[in-house]
Amino acid sequence: MKKENLFLTTSLVLALAINLSAQDSLKNKQLAEVVVSASRTERNIDDVGRSVTVISSDDIKKSGANSLAELLTEQEGIYVVGAGQNPGMTTSIFTRGANSNQTVILVDGVKITDPSAINNSIDLSELSLANIDRIEIIRGSHSTMYGSSAIGGVVNIITKKAKKPGLTVDVADTHGNFGKGTLEGIDNAYIGYALKNGFYISAEGLYENSKGLNATVDTITKSSTYQHPNLADNFNKWDAAAKVGYIHNKFDIYASYKYTQQLADADKSAYVDDDNYTINFHRDLYTYGANYKLNDRIKFSYTSGYSTLKRISIDDSSLIDNNNNYDKTFSRSIYTGKLLSNELQANLNIKGLNLVLGGGANSERMTANTLYYYYNAYGFPPAYESLKTSLDSVNPHTSTANAFMHADIGGDILSEKIKAFTLSGGLRLSDNNAFGTNVTYEINPSVKIKDSGLLYATYATGYNAPSLYQLYDATRYFTWDNNYTTGLTLGNKKLNPETSKTFEIGYKQHFNNITISVAYFQTVVKNEIEYVYLWNKNVAVDSLGLNPNRDDYRGDTYLNLGTMTTEGVEIGFNSKMGEKFIVSGNLSLVSGKLTYQPSSIDTSQTGGNHVQLYSNGAFIDKEVTVLGLTRRPNTANLSITYMPIKRLALRADMRHVGSRSDVFYDSSLGPYGALNTVGVAQYTLLDLSARVNIYKGLCALARVANVFNEKYSEINGYTTRGRGIYLTLRYSF
Repeated sequence: MKKENLFLTTSLVLALAINLSAQDSLKNKQLAEVVVSASRTERNIDDVGRSVTVISSDDIKKSGANSLAELLTEQEGIYVVGAGQNPGMTTSIFTRGANSNQTVILVDGVKITDPSAINNSIDLSELSLANIDRIEIIRGSHSTMYGSSAIGGVVNIITKKAKKPGLTVDVADTHGNFGKGTLEGIDNAYIGYALKNGFYISAEGLYENSKGLNATVDTITKSSTYQHPNLADNFNKWDAAAKVGYIHNKFDIYASYKYTQQLADADKSAYVDDDNYTINFHRDLYTYGANYKLNDRIKFSYTSGYSTLKRISIDDSSLIDNNNNYDKTFSRSIYTGKLLSNELQANLNIKGLNLVLGGGANSERMTANTLYYYYNAYGFPPAYESLKTSLDSVNPHTSTANAFMHADIGGDILSEKIKAFTLSGGLRLSDNNAFGTNVTYEINPSVKIKDSGLLYATYATGYNAPSLYQLYDATRYFTWDNNYTTGLTLGNKKLNPETSKTFEIGYKQHFNNITISVAYFQTVVKNEIEYVYLWNKNVAVDSLGLNPNRDDYRGDTYLNLGTMTTEGVEIGFNSKMGEKFIVSGNLSLVSGKLTYQPSSIDTSQTGGNHVQLYSNGAFIDKEVTVLGLTRRPNTANLSITYMPIKRLALRADMRHVGSRSDVFYDSSLGPYGALNTVGVAQYTLLDLSARVNIYKGLCALARVANVFNEKYSEINGYTTRGRGIYLTLRYSF
């Protein structure tokens, strides 16, 4: 999308909203929700000069979504890859066109990542919808408040507390299918008990079992070609959580524990099935904290979290033909990770000023051990051999200390005449043991328009730290004579964080029973971390790999290389039309490009050798510009709810995902090949559901997902769910 078109779209919608606001009688103004995550203090969502969404537990129940990925992909500015695929498939979040590791995921304010993953991003399939009180989404750069990774936005999952005295129970059972031969069952139960003195305890458990589709697209057309007999890729998940706390007058103290275990069938790659590949994941998460309210103006908060995780992937020997021959290979990889965070915060709230001061420390650790066992048919004599790799010797870890402040300064601190104006801003200082000091800041002015509208602008910087794998992977390349070519490891301890600058302007407005919001944003990320090949600098690029008697390869590594620019427009609305109709929807338009300059290459790290990007195959011997970003489509969502009688709600949800590009391995790109792109077609899905309150806390929800059984792709080479029919029974009191 061209920049002038984005500005034009934004200007037209802003003009419409402001014009409508002039006609707003304000007689039916809705009570707005309170949001905490945007400014680390309780504020009316209408007063927050950022693009914010709050999803309540009631919203989650009414949505019919079976997973967090399904729920989030319906929100403006967010596209979750994998949300429509087999349950248990890896799901990645892209917020406002940012990379999948540039959105912060929090549970009760504690950052959740996977330190053992290549880019440190969490797989959203790990997180279920169990035990959620509400979800707060803040779009746009927010590193000043939440540190590394908050370039695209922040998703804060806030878990339940037993609020009212007595016993609270919520039990739900969901069963259904999403294609021929598939079955899915999700059972969860919550129980909480609170005393009148403020003490409470709660627990929740979830079990999900799925007999799935063949996760890869079947391209076998010849009957003579071997096809694995076990095509179903299945998924099992167990969640258990417990929380205990005390709320009374000035104190709010809590501690919680969550256990997650899941086992998923996996495949080798796009289009390539595997009948003997599984991934077993386990995480223990502990969160604990306390809030102390000194008086109406001063409050102190302490938040801490500790989690450990283990991921075991096993790929056993597989059949390769109809003659019972196996590939005679076995691999087992064990990855572990540990995260620890502690943070202390103070809030000062007086007329015209809301001040947040805080600081803390966090650390990450990982290990990785791999065994590859194979049959060497070319040995003398042929025999089974094994290869082992480990990162234990380099002890991958990082630690970060930080201090931050944020202030909301109202115009009434100076004069009642300018009370509609608010200036917000903040600053964060981070010190990391790997890359040193980083400073981020934001400036966020806003102005109220006729009490029901808010016009705001934001300029914010952000950063994303390199992952432990990118820093510490100890893999080295050997030449034919077993001498090191460059002396470099795959991991690069000289990596700097990716840094960003974001500009945003937006407007949100209430008129009668309608809420509308619109925002334009542009984000520029520098020091993009790229995986690259290195090639012999003394050989011309066109001649690399052509001489069979010469080894031109010089290894592979990670480099800070390139600039990513994204921009877009987001529009959201919600309308209550009388007592029977609710209509809501959103539109997200995003475009982007990547630019690479030879001058940005660290020649001390590359030895002056040719640099080839694995992400697109380009050699950086001149300026390279790549238009468009993979897996970043334009999206639109529309939801219509009709309540003909008090007990019955009928709902239709439509989602449109625009055409976009995806990647595939192309052996023709350079001597070793690299990733190329292929177009993926647009698609539109329709879901229909009916929710009926049967009797005093007992309700049923029937949902038909993908009503027209649309055939579509999210990731090139992988299947997606067909028409699904689900029934949920829920009992709450």
